Amino acid sequence: MTIDNPSRRGVMLAAGAMAATAIIPAAAQGASTATARGALGARLQGVQHFGLTVQNMDRAFAFYTEVLGGTEIMRDGDFQGDVIHNTLLLTEELDAKQRQVNPRAVGIPDLRSGAQRLDVRFIQFDNVVIELLQYRDSNQPQGNGASFAPPTEKTSPAFPRSMHICFYIREDVDFNEFIRDLESESAKRGMHQVKANRIVNSGSEQERLQAPLNTRSNPITSGKSDGWTLIYAKGPEGEQLEFVQTRGHAKRVFGEAARRRAL
Repeated sequence: MTIDNPSRRGVMLAAGAMAATAIIPAAAQGASTATARGALGARLQGVQHFGLTVQNMDRAFAFYTEVLGGTEIMRDGDFQGDVIHNTLLLTEELDAKQRQVNPRAVGIPDLRSGAQRLDVRFIQFDNVVIELLQYRDSNQPQGNGASFAPPTEKTSPAFPRSMHICFYIREDVDFNEFIRDLESESAKRGMHQVKANRIVNSGSEQERLQAPLNTRSNPITSGKSDGWTLIYAKGPEGEQLEFVQTRGHAKRVFGEAARRRAL
């Protein structure tokens, strides 16, 4: 199945529009002609989604829907062909040619011939959409088939180009209990890779697990970030996650920024 077919492009465009409508206030849509030709920032209507390339689609989907409570918007897949290959991979392919290396050896799939395929699933949260993507060999099944490229072993968030997904914990929720339950619910599903940091030193995995409940969050109580509580964690695919909660000063700062932006 190729995305060269205009009807398939229409499906993807419709999905994008559906997801965007779900997260963008109605008043922010329908820009004037002047705005549509104005500065780049004036031509945007916010962040539409974050994309995450996964090793196991079914496992990642279960985490973001069953554990974190997202709602499936739509799924599509088996994408192949020149148009989708060039849309997603052209600059990487040209760079590989310039360096005279085999594109496949540096993790560039061959959607062009259909030797590899791309599957996607969109998940709606209250204020953002997450897209899960899996590149797989054509003979691998959708959902639980092996990925084309191995996951990177460089998991530290300090590496340039690293990104993370941050989830906002409600103000009336106990942060430490949430993290405890997150790890527990994930472990029940065999997702033992889901691990949150602790704010105390740990000499082993056992020490991390046995750390007191109140070490699962870092509440900042002074300075410009006063009222901001956070912790970093790893998701089931090894992806970098963050969980935050804002109160007091931090909540006011972000609220005021949002109001200024809306003016």
